[in-house]
Amino acid sequence: MTKSLLIASLIAAAALAACGQKEETPAPAPAPVVEPAPAPVMEAASAVDAAASDAATAAMDAASSAATAVGDAASSAMDAAKDAAAKVEEAAKK
Repeated sequence: MTKSLLIASLIAAAALAACGQKEETPAPAPAPVVEPAPAPVMEAASAVDAAASDAATAAMDAASSAATAVGDAASSAMDAAKDAAAKVEEAAKK
């Protein structure tokens, strides 16, 4: 019985040792090299930037013109209201 216990222990130890071994893993692949953007892409980006700048300038000009028109209209309305008030006051005096 001692021999069979010894043999069983040796087999169990060998099995545990075999299960505990790890295979060597290969080194990870190197990271891909990132190349700079080609010239046409950079030119297109520059053109988009210029177009966006032009559009922003046009929008600011339009907003400025609209604000001026609103101010002029408000001024005209105030003048008309003053004239109307003066006429009402003159009519009330008569």
